[in-house]
Amino acid sequence: MTAKPDNHPTIPEEKVGVLIANLGTPDGYDYWSMRRYLNEFLSDKRVIDYPSWKWQPLLQLIILTKRPFSSGAAYKSIWNEDAGESPLMTITKAQTAALNQALTKRYGEKVMIDFCMRYGNPSTESKVRNMIRSGCTKIVFLPLYPQYAGATTATANDAFFKALAKEKWQPSVRTITSYFDHPLYIDALAQSVESAYAAMNSKPDVLVVSYHGMPERYLTEGDPYHCQCQKTSRLLRERLGWSEDQMITTFQSKFGPEEWLQPYTVEEVARLAQAGKTKIAVIAPAFAADCIETLEEINEEIGDSFKAAGGQEFTYIPCLNDNPAHISALAAILDENLDGWLT
Repeated sequence: MTAKPDNHPTIPEEKVGVLIANLGTPDGYDYWSMRRYLNEFLSDKRVIDYPSWKWQPLLQLIILTKRPFSSGAAYKSIWNEDAGESPLMTITKAQTAALNQALTKRYGEKVMIDFCMRYGNPSTESKVRNMIRSGCTKIVFLPLYPQYAGATTATANDAFFKALAKEKWQPSVRTITSYFDHPLYIDALAQSVESAYAAMNSKPDVLVVSYHGMPERYLTEGDPYHCQCQKTSRLLRERLGWSEDQMITTFQSKFGPEEWLQPYTVEEVARLAQAGKTKIAVIAPAFAADCIETLEEINEEIGDSFKAAGGQEFTYIPCLNDNPAHISALAAILDENLDGWLT
């Protein structure tokens, strides 16, 4: 082996990187932190695909003048004050630590596990750069979205590839686009439902399976999200051994004037209450970690809609978060995608 010259840059020992990506979080719930975060999020063409000449004046002059106040208040109501961060950040750190433990046990020091956020900090670019500087010649990229959507998985991949475009020496990469029907993911969801139901004095009349919504036209334009959500629900119901009338699939977080995927969760829970369903539970399988859409929107807006229409008992079943069954499922998915790179 030829010795390197004295002035040769230091080359770290080769590793395989595992980079998980979540949606993102503001650095704080103050006005300017919220405005920066919302500006980055709502300026993403994958999220809002209206022409810039039409959308940006509305966003900059009206939405970003008012919305940071209301969004900041919502974040404040769920903020992890002890850690000085949002619950999504706290949970993503815990997921990363658990995956690090699981994968290091399998592969030793040959694997490096870290996380990034699509919006806000830590950025995808900073984490990709750090992995490459640390010797990762191969990277598996896992956006934490079980069901693929252009506004979630695709934009996370966009940020990943944009970061790679800035590197002199690019690693080999693999991306995991979805795991909506993976048996261990479905089993983890089912276990969370079974555990929640076992802790209740009486069973809910209906389980509402609520997914984040999107404009209906995205479906006709080729986005598979709706179909993957429906399959996740069907597989969950089959795994639980339930009849069709025990579960309903809905979509939440409608934004803007367009028709979105229906039925809308906030309206459907009210309809269920009016139809005499006094006890319901809600689960949100599209979210890998609890966040503003689950802790605030489901627990408050959607829960309030159900009770205002006559409902009595409303139960939110938390996301899988760092539940051991969830970590085992993610580790297995990563194992499958590390095949041939690590043994």
